[in-house]
Amino acid sequence: MLTRFRPIAVAALVIAAPFAIANTQSASPPAEIDPKAAPLAQSGTGYADLADLVIAAPLIVDATIRSQVRIKPAESPGLAAGLTRYYVEADVTTLLRGADGVPPRVGYLIDVAPDPSGRLPKLKKRRVLIFARNAPTGSGQLQLVAPDAQRDWNPALETEIRGIATAALAPDAPPRITGVGSAFHVPGALPGEGETQIFLTTANGAPVSLSILRRPGERPRWAVALSEIVDEAAAPPEPRSLLWYRLACGLPRMLPPTSSAALSPDESMKASEDYRYVLTQLGPCGRTKADPVS
Repeated sequence: MLTRFRPIAVAALVIAAPFAIANTQSASPPAEIDPKAAPLAQSGTGYADLADLVIAAPLIVDATIRSQVRIKPAESPGLAAGLTRYYVEADVTTLLRGADGVPPRVGYLIDVAPDPSGRLPKLKKRRVLIFARNAPTGSGQLQLVAPDAQRDWNPALETEIRGIATAALAPDAPPRITGVGSAFHVPGALPGEGETQIFLTTANGAPVSLSILRRPGERPRWAVALSEIVDEAAAPPEPRSLLWYRLACGLPRMLPPTSSAALSPDESMKASEDYRYVLTQLGPCGRTKADPVS
């Protein structure tokens, strides 16, 4: 039984393929596929790609595909070579994100790639998670936010999506990192002792800073603070968290020279070493597609 929703539209994507829209007798004309998105195989994606989708999608829908109609290549503008375009209708099970709800049935376009044997995947009866926005063509029609914006449903994936969405919508959500501001280094009283503080720039102007403390004979300790004051409670971000994602995917690969321009050469070198240590501890972002604006 479907949960009640206020009218809105939904769109979906298919695993390991880009997506598109087609005509059908039971739904209003579909919207265009986002031309800025490129095809991506789902199997290679990770937390960063998933967080990109969650943040970009006003609507996240759990649905089961009801039907698929193949669109002729001549009626599929922008279709990439080797792909097939379908118009898909799906029955909504749950709305994971979306302030105004969605109708019980939605339609969307999807461009599908064949499997290694050349066969096209069967979409009907698949339970999927859809990342979409309302299409301008009418109620019940959605536009996928990216070619990889439909994923096969599983409990673990839904749980992670819910966690990302909750963190992203929280009042204290970590902001998008836009760069590195000033860096400072204070040597300690003992050889090898010192502390570096690095202030980051963010999309909304919220304060974010890194602190790295070194003591002789100990591993460096570092933390990130989301306030003007760094206290004892500050710690590194949890792996596969929104704060980790913001740092791992937002920090430049080296400390900009302008950030340490006011420091002595030795202090600048120490600050750069500490910054590289933070990047090493964070590990790679893991994003497999172009950096989105989010």
